[in-house]
Amino acid sequence: MTNQLSINSAKRIESISIIDIYDAVNAGISNSDRKENIISKQNNIYDKAQEESLVNASSALNSAAAKLEGLYEKIIVKHSEEIANLSIEIARKILAHKIETNDYEIESIVKEVLNNTPSHQDIIVHLNPQDYEQCKKVQAKNSNTTLAGIKLVADSNVGRAECIVKSSKGIVGALIDEQLEKISEALKKIR
Repeated sequence: MTNQLSINSAKRIESISIIDIYDAVNAGISNSDRKENIISKQNNIYDKAQEESLVNASSALNSAAAKLEGLYEKIIVKHSEEIANLSIEIARKILAHKIETNDYEIESIVKEVLNNTPSHQDIIVHLNPQDYEQCKKVQAKNSNTTLAGIKLVADSNVGRAECIVKSSKGIVGALIDEQLEKISEALKKIR
């Protein structure tokens, strides 16, 4: 089938020419300007596509970050008690190792407890027999130490790296299990 075009006109047609639409739009524009227009349009299309792609990627990343944050919070809340208990057990193991290898200063422990004692009169410090020997040596070597003038007592009921201070105002102790229990309770309250 052939395409036919019929035109009826009251005036006489002197000539006919077929113009390509592209040529009509770009009439009067040089070839180099046409190329620049085409390149510019292609660049605009590319820039818009790239911008849209970046917006989509940014949106996907923000969504993933929000989901990860929610999952993190859910896991931490769900397992916070186990994390606290594990932390205490790790601390207990580290302390046990330090005590086993004599990697602690009993004088510092006693000094800390003495600083928390309400009265500094008639003080008696109960120590593990091994720690007692160490404190006696320090007390004998230096009369200006914190231990000067304090009665030391060897007590097999007191663990190594622990002490109990008795004074006229009461008893203050540095017992590892009690201190770890206080830390555990504090960690549980943080939830």
